[in-house]
Amino acid sequence: MGMWSRRSRALASGLAAALGIGVMAGCAAQDTGKPDGKITVWSLENLSDRMAATKKNVAAFEKQSGVKVDLVGVDEGQLPQLIMSAAAAGTLPDVIGGIPLAPVWQMYTNGLLNTDATAKVVDDLGAGTFNANALKLTADGATRLGVPSDAWMQILVYRKDLFAKAGLAAPDTYDAMLKAAQKLNTGGVDGMSLSTDPGDVFTQQSFEDIALANGCELAGSDGKVTLGSPQCERAFSLYDRLGGDLGAPGTQTVDTTRATYFAGQSSMIVWSTFLLDELAGLRNDALPSCPQCKKDHQYLSDNSGIVTALRGPDASAPAQFGEISSWVVTRTAETAASEKFIRYMMSDGYPGWFGMAPEGKIPVRDGTAAEPGKYLKAWRASDIGVDTKKPLQSVFSPQLLDELSAGVSNMKRWGITQGQGALVGATIGELPIPKAVGEMTTGQTPPREAMRQADEEVAALQKSLQ
Repeated sequence: MGMWSRRSRALASGLAAALGIGVMAGCAAQDTGKPDGKITVWSLENLSDRMAATKKNVAAFEKQSGVKVDLVGVDEGQLPQLIMSAAAAGTLPDVIGGIPLAPVWQMYTNGLLNTDATAKVVDDLGAGTFNANALKLTADGATRLGVPSDAWMQILVYRKDLFAKAGLAAPDTYDAMLKAAQKLNTGGVDGMSLSTDPGDVFTQQSFEDIALANGCELAGSDGKVTLGSPQCERAFSLYDRLGGDLGAPGTQTVDTTRATYFAGQSSMIVWSTFLLDELAGLRNDALPSCPQCKKDHQYLSDNSGIVTALRGPDASAPAQFGEISSWVVTRTAETAASEKFIRYMMSDGYPGWFGMAPEGKIPVRDGTAAEPGKYLKAWRASDIGVDTKKPLQSVFSPQLLDELSAGVSNMKRWGITQGQGALVGATIGELPIPKAVGEMTTGQTPPREAMRQADEEVAALQKSLQ
């Protein structure tokens, strides 16, 4: 499954509109009068196979704890409306799982979170057992917004056989990417598969990945929009070369980029880690279709290299885009039972949670104080695939799995650590950056003009939120 059944543009924009961005802080515990023997849990992992896996986990928790759980699968696109209605009616769930960063921040901004409860869970489990960067991205300074549960990352996948033949270095820098795309853009093979769809958040995520690599930020530490910086100008310019001049003609989407790479018609692709099971030929509705793939479904995964973090000439260190999902406790939750449930899902139930889709649910808790690498070890042994299942570690190299787990530490996000979570949500809703990228890569707007347009539109969005 691609990330796009997991990442809905409606989610963030709807929350911003439905709730009206306020300035309230996260709430502390309340006495709700609810019985502590039952909680309602919303899960954004609402695909049938993932609901079945979560139900199994929930049943084990109920047996162990005596707490009854009403598990509700929620579609990401409907979450904003559901939260608004539930908040107004006083029927918020106790816990929400699988919730991405922007809506976590928007719920927090609107005073809908019990931040004391999530802080207690992290303290109980041991903050030192979590990835430090995941904790940082899910907190507002000392305020713990959610309990980070897992991550997916944007990666660059490339044809290492074609690179070796052409004597090219791995495409982990701006220069190396451009050099390879220029050299391999020949004989029916595109230099790069990169999203240019003006109406899809996938384009923003792909651009943000390239931009972060060069130190291009959405906003500075003072909160001011900084898309007009020299670092961003270079990012827009490179994206135009790779996605426009050296990519397939026409608008490229989440589906066409994958299809082109899978058909052997592209030398590189920027996608999320959700690509990995499909790349390995383990999903019948998205099988690699290159000429050599007909005999060997794993041909592409065997001949693909993967770059996690990228680096541009203006950056001090490599970086990459990624998303962190969290467990949150709402302001009206039955606190003790909610805390107990999340503690379970991050310990005994944790392998069952990330094991639903390990290629896109990289653990952000490595292990316990007593067994430091316990969950990373279980993750490596988890099965990936839909129609065919194989352990992650039997398909991909130990080195790549090391890089993926370490990648959570390199993960950066526009605006989150600058306190601009609400603005990030609004950009995902309105998509000013994909619109600018779409116009640029189809030759309607030069890179500098596209950058200026994006900068102005994001600044106007920010003003509208104040």
